Amino acid sequence: MTEDYRKIELIMALRNQGIRDQAVLEAIERTPREMFLSSPFQPMAYADQALPIACGQTISQPYVVAFMTDRLKLNDRCKVLEIGTGSGYQTAILSPLCRRVYTIERYRTLAKEAEERFKTLGLANVTQMVGDGHKGWPQQAPFDRIIVTAAASEVPKALADQLAIGGIMIIPLEEGPMAQELYRITRDETGFTRERLLPVRFVPLVEGVARET
Repeated sequence: MTEDYRKIELIMALRNQGIRDQAVLEAIERTPREMFLSSPFQPMAYADQALPIACGQTISQPYVVAFMTDRLKLNDRCKVLEIGTGSGYQTAILSPLCRRVYTIERYRTLAKEAEERFKTLGLANVTQMVGDGHKGWPQQAPFDRIIVTAAASEVPKALADQLAIGGIMIIPLEEGPMAQELYRITRDETGFTRERLLPVRFVPLVEGVARET
């Protein structure tokens, strides 16, 4: 089975699972997921499953990436904050769908590898830094959209504060042992509203910058 065929199968599967936003599907179709994986896992690039990457982290399954991106309701005016760059795959999907992506990663190794991928793909609207995702990026706030790719016990106050009025945040929250739910949080002039979306499984959102040997 060729890589192109696997990619077509994946796009059809995402459609069948309810992903309807054509721009999101096109971003996934045009982004080479194998580039974000180490050699042993590249043959599985277009399987709809999470896969391991460096530093004990994972690249999310394509359905979850597509679902989260779809629920952000992006447009070309949006300024997006991403917490957890990881391999850079989610960042690369966001890039063609918005004005600018600011992405934070706590592992320097992952951030450096992602930066090289962004350069190779020519993603000129991505700005990244190594930092503590709990703190967000106050110098660039407010953000029209915030996407968090690690599970928090509660919504970090700094991230809520940095969400613009009318903005949307997608974040997985821990709801008990081995239980996480994905939420969409919308901010208006009176406060925040939460909408439960679906059960998920993410690595935990850890405070601070990682110490690497």
